[in-house]
Amino acid sequence: MSQVKLPDLSHYWVPFTANRQFKAMPRLFKAAKGNYYTAMDGRQILDGTAGLWCVPAGHAREEIAIAVGEQLRTLDYAPAFQTSHPLAFEAATRLAEYMPAGLDRIFFTDSGSESADTALKIALAYHRVCGNPLRNKLIGRERGYHGVNFGGVSVGGIAGNRKAFGNALSGVDHIRHPLDIAKNAFTKGVPADGGIALANEFEQRIVTLHDPSTIAALMIEPVQGSAGVLIPPQGYLKRIREICDKHGILLIFDEVITGFGRLGTKWGGDYFDVMPDMLTCAKGLTNGVVPMGAVAVKREIYDAFMENSPTGAIELPHGYTYSAIPIACTAAITTLNIFAQEKLEHRAAGLSAYFEQAAHSLKGLAMVKDIRNIGLVAGIEFESVVGKVGAFAFAVYLKCYELGLHVRYTGDIIAISPPLTIEKHEIDRIFNTLADAIKTVAAQGETGLDANQYLKNEQQWAWHQQVTI
Repeated sequence: MSQVKLPDLSHYWVPFTANRQFKAMPRLFKAAKGNYYTAMDGRQILDGTAGLWCVPAGHAREEIAIAVGEQLRTLDYAPAFQTSHPLAFEAATRLAEYMPAGLDRIFFTDSGSESADTALKIALAYHRVCGNPLRNKLIGRERGYHGVNFGGVSVGGIAGNRKAFGNALSGVDHIRHPLDIAKNAFTKGVPADGGIALANEFEQRIVTLHDPSTIAALMIEPVQGSAGVLIPPQGYLKRIREICDKHGILLIFDEVITGFGRLGTKWGGDYFDVMPDMLTCAKGLTNGVVPMGAVAVKREIYDAFMENSPTGAIELPHGYTYSAIPIACTAAITTLNIFAQEKLEHRAAGLSAYFEQAAHSLKGLAMVKDIRNIGLVAGIEFESVVGKVGAFAFAVYLKCYELGLHVRYTGDIIAISPPLTIEKHEIDRIFNTLADAIKTVAAQGETGLDANQYLKNEQQWAWHQQVTI
């Protein structure tokens, strides 16, 4: 067994992670290139998740590194309030060109979480400047994920992200999520049935309960990613759009995960042929290199602020110190150049059928309850173990890492979302490795659920560090 020198693990509080478990078997990367990470012991780990959904163009793109390095030597920072720099406007122009037609006013943030909260604030402020201050309720969706700031957590519908922090925002309600395993288990692509009826519940229940004249916005993801790849049935999003139009409710698409080619189109809204009033993005905007997010709004929303605010007033009292910092703008422009040159959305679309077939090859394996896929995204849901929710998926995740594959687990679900630069033989490797991991964990029964059965080297490194400090 090779010995690895670890950093001091005691000071860093790792986010969204069971810290005690992680620090007992630390999974650390020291390098990345293309579709692979290099682990601390030099092993090549195939990236089955594009980082955290955020590296669509593959790792360590030289053109981004060069551009960001040159920018740091030219203009490292310019104040975001009351001054700016040319790259901010160039980045906004380029992103507006990449957006669906009409969403051409861009507000830059630093993350998807900030983008979600920014969009919610714009929605509330928009109705106020238009003379409708009573439109102050926000609607989200069960199992929705819109980041971890208070607005996004409130509108989001994942209980585990909310329960530790009290009531968060008031005036928030939720509609039902679209997953129906009883009817649509193992559907390939978009489920055919149930979309219109599910969307009509929004009008029948939420709109009736609250009075549509009090609802500011509905925020949803075209495909719910963090909750385990929940794909809306045919017609669902179009009907949601119609209901919002009927009642004057702004429709916000959170495209932090579904944007930048993930579904084989530029945006999830493009895939479903539905345009929102606002669109939030982040992650792939800079290929994960520099934190950056954005909110794109329809021109008439922007114009309402400009036309209905006093002369000389700050039309929207909102922003961040690092909004549109030069290196983020440079990374975004260079990333958009890569998308234009390599046509990564088309590449993803061309691989989607092969990816779908590979994902559904797991059907019939022990514990596999459902498989869902769209574009280059797949969710494999397992049967829950009584009293140990998520334990099987976590063990599969650890075994995959042992076998040289990085996947993401959430609850009882393994999610796959590789870089759009993935090759067919690497898709085969992803799902063959995942099959081997599922078989290994399932064959061990109760013992297989014990995380200590995996990553023995990482456990030894952590133990050695403790006894030598």
